[in-house]
Amino acid sequence: MLYPQQNLKELLQKLSTQTDSQYTIVCFCAAWCRTCNGFEAQIESLELKYPQHNFVWVDVEEHENLLIDEDIEDFPTILIQNKKGTLFYGPLLPFAEHIDRLLQQAEKKPQFGAPVASFEQLVIAAAQ
Repeated sequence: MLYPQQNLKELLQKLSTQTDSQYTIVCFCAAWCRTCNGFEAQIESLELKYPQHNFVWVDVEEHENLLIDEDIEDFPTILIQNKKGTLFYGPLLPFAEHIDRLLQQAEKKPQFGAPVASFEQLVIAAAQ
């Protein structure tokens, strides 16, 4: 899992070389959130199942510059995006199975939702 506060350059490099079939899965959370603390290990297990995708953990208090323009209403808030668009953006119950189902569906027939700011562009701006 990539943590922007520890490896922003590596994250930027991975995002810039990502193909159209690869997704970036971003979990927006906060260190004080008890729900998120238990969810992090589940995201790491998904990363093992889907090594072709980029999994990113963003602490919203450490990296306000990586937040999407839309307000975060609850934790965890998940963003699933690739170069073609946004597959999902919103709060989810903290069960990795939900993300797993979204990724399985995306492999069969991706359905992109309303446009959301490019996470890659946010990382580029943060790295400057």
